[in-house]
Amino acid sequence: MTEVRPTEAASDSLWEREEEVAAVGQAIDTLCADRSSSGSLLMVRGEAGLGKTALLAETRRIAERRGCTVWSARGGETLRSVPFNVVRQLLQPALVSLMPEEAREYLGDWYDIAGPALGITEPGERQADPQGVCDGLVAAVRRLARRDWPLVLLIDDAHWADQETLRWLAAFAERLDDLSVLVLVARRPGEVSGESARHLEAIAAAAGRPDATLSALTPDATAGLTRATLGPHADAPFCREVWAVTGGNPYETVELLAKVQDSELEPTEGAAAELRALNRSARGGGLVARLEELGIDATRFAWAAAILGTGISVGLVAKLATMGHEDAQRCAELLQDARILTEPDPASAQADAGDLEFVHPLIASAVYNSIPDALRTAMHGIAAQVVTDSGLGAAMASRHLLQVHPDDDEELVEQLREAAGEHLAVGAPDAARRCLERALLEPPVPEAHAQVLYELGCATLLTAPAVTIDHLQTALAMPGLDGDTRVDAVFRLSQALLHNDQLEEAVRTVEAEAARHEQGPAKLRLQAVHFMWEGIYAGEAISPGRSERLTALAATCTGRDNSERALLMLRGFDALIQGENAEEVVEACDRSLVNGRLAPGLGWTDTEWGIELLLMLANSYAYTDRLDRAESLYNEALRAYESAGWSGGHLALAHAYVGLGHRRRGRLRDAESSLRESLRLAERVGRGLPLYWTATCNLVDVLLCRGHVDEAWAVAEQYGFAPPYPSTIVMPDPRSVRGRLLLAVGRTQEGINELEEAEKAAAARGHHNPVVVPWALDLARALATEDPARAGRLAADARRQAERFGTDTAIGEALRCGAALETGQRAVRLAAQAVAYLEASPCQYEHAAARVEYGIAARSVAELNRGMALARSCGADGLAAQARDVLETGRGLR
Repeated sequence: MTEVRPTEAASDSLWEREEEVAAVGQAIDTLCADRSSSGSLLMVRGEAGLGKTALLAETRRIAERRGCTVWSARGGETLRSVPFNVVRQLLQPALVSLMPEEAREYLGDWYDIAGPALGITEPGERQADPQGVCDGLVAAVRRLARRDWPLVLLIDDAHWADQETLRWLAAFAERLDDLSVLVLVARRPGEVSGESARHLEAIAAAAGRPDATLSALTPDATAGLTRATLGPHADAPFCREVWAVTGGNPYETVELLAKVQDSELEPTEGAAAELRALNRSARGGGLVARLEELGIDATRFAWAAAILGTGISVGLVAKLATMGHEDAQRCAELLQDARILTEPDPASAQADAGDLEFVHPLIASAVYNSIPDALRTAMHGIAAQVVTDSGLGAAMASRHLLQVHPDDDEELVEQLREAAGEHLAVGAPDAARRCLERALLEPPVPEAHAQVLYELGCATLLTAPAVTIDHLQTALAMPGLDGDTRVDAVFRLSQALLHNDQLEEAVRTVEAEAARHEQGPAKLRLQAVHFMWEGIYAGEAISPGRSERLTALAATCTGRDNSERALLMLRGFDALIQGENAEEVVEACDRSLVNGRLAPGLGWTDTEWGIELLLMLANSYAYTDRLDRAESLYNEALRAYESAGWSGGHLALAHAYVGLGHRRRGRLRDAESSLRESLRLAERVGRGLPLYWTATCNLVDVLLCRGHVDEAWAVAEQYGFAPPYPSTIVMPDPRSVRGRLLLAVGRTQEGINELEEAEKAAAARGHHNPVVVPWALDLARALATEDPARAGRLAADARRQAERFGTDTAIGEALRCGAALETGQRAVRLAAQAVAYLEASPCQYEHAAARVEYGIAARSVAELNRGMALARSCGADGLAAQARDVLETGRGLR
């Protein structure tokens, strides 16, 4: 019989793990060979007791022998509700060893974003953006990994890791290609569902190789382990029975052999019958019985340790178990002798690991589950108080409060509300949601019930708008929400309805609430919100006379408060969409500012009004040729969201509108870069949302301007840029852009149909600005051959509307279209006029197009060369190629 022994100095649980150890060794060799090598991830699966922890310990031993830095962390069955628990274990030891100024230097701009989640700095006043915190944690590890190369990260029991850690790890695993670090993740199969399961699947996929799946020991390996432990005289029947009793589970085998040694049982066939009884004492009910034999104090101590789960110190356990320090110390020693508790391994101990830990998670689970239900609940309640009194904060105490039975406890409700606030401050809205949902079960006193529902709605707004709608509607139907809080609840409800694609209901909700109020600041704010949602609604007009009412209301506003400023912004945007004179648009927008800047409380990260209002303001400037002001606002938004760590939908929109600014300016390469980043971020938030349409529509528009038609079509196909369209306005108009795309790929009739649908939608909403909704210009060109009379009427109407609007860009574009429909000297004159207007416009792509078209109409080499140079500087490759082809042909040019 061949007995395969584990490597020297390795754990007994590593028998028959040569293949896995070899894979680890090879990964470490690759890591250490070159600082610029790509990172790698190994996922190890195995049922409880099959040696995952032992394999990670062996990885640490090999890595440290090779001079690697090793950080480790472990999930806990009772700790899954503690946000960032595992990632804190992983990173805190490295960060707390630094001076505060060093930590800030290493983390840079991410210090204030990721620091609170890691527990190394206090959170700011605002609710943290979960995606921003996740990105901050990714950046933190990347920066520290460069400092501590070669770095190995070990995560044990990942199936019990908190959701926030798994989200970070999934994001980090996707970016290992350009970072030299080895990540080893161990987990049990199954055990998790929902979002955590999806994150674990993403982590496994990032490994790029099949998971290493551990299996039970063979009879031969079990015999080798038995003889290595008890001596070579252990006979074959005894060894065979050890395997039969344990099923080849390495942990159970090691524990059983320890019991054999303790009982001084001879390893012979005659003693084999006693193995089953010994094995039962090492697990489940047998372990519990063995624990009880140690006495009631030791049992109470073990129960208290299991309730704490982490940070198990003799002092904390003594408080929870209500015993003196000396008795607690004696119990700790008894439990260590019985192989139930042990001191943490100094090599892998965490900064806040405490004095003790359970020998194995199986033991911790067995002890925890052995506590009588009523007593376990009561002990969690006591543990919450102990944790709070120890200065660890409401958030740390909340995991215990979640386990307490509802009992009309007003103080518990307040503790859970406080904990929810702490969770939101560090970017853990799911943890906040759990606290507030539990608070509702208590339940809160009647006067606080609506307030808790309101807080719950605020907590779920970014992650679950449909759930938020239910919470806030219930809260508003109850007494208890008054004054500004009620107005804010209505606003947030309308936001949730907007994000849930229920914009028409959002409009009705705000309108109904506004009708309940007398004239004053609250009513004015609700009226502004009502006009705002109507202003971005893309369906048929739902409020006849809206523009007239908004104009009348804005005329009374002097900009003395933010509600009045908001109404002025809305008036400016409405005038833009309706195609009124651009000077009136700008005048209303300028009046909404304070010394040319956004007023306090109306900043990009202020939540009282939301991003939509400020985008209306910035877009009003963008489409009235005030690009300096528009770009200043777009870039201010981008800086604000990046510095605040808002990496979700807000940052996606900021990048999209920075891209729109580049597009309007004619910097098409920069526009494409910004829009691709916007689309990348929008993909993480979810398809179908207005921000997703904004990113996709603008990217298709830019690619068409660049002449990259096939790429534009591929983007449209990949990202679903096709009907049905969203219920909110998207700029530029998606029907117009898709119509132009269809024309560009040769699907002429479909393109005409799409542009005619854009015409109908614009007419229904009174959107008459040919710059914002440019369907008419493209439709006129498309109909030039088959229906020249209609094409001419469309072009003439577009020119009248452009002259009414009055910007150089609008008039120049209308003249370009008119020139395209003419021939001979009339075409040349119109083209020359278009150049004159567009040369004065800040929109350099349109200027380049006008130059090339004028050069072709006038057969001018000089104009074609100027147009080609301008097109190249814009990144308009197709336009430059068109000019070059005409120049190379040379026929009739002068």
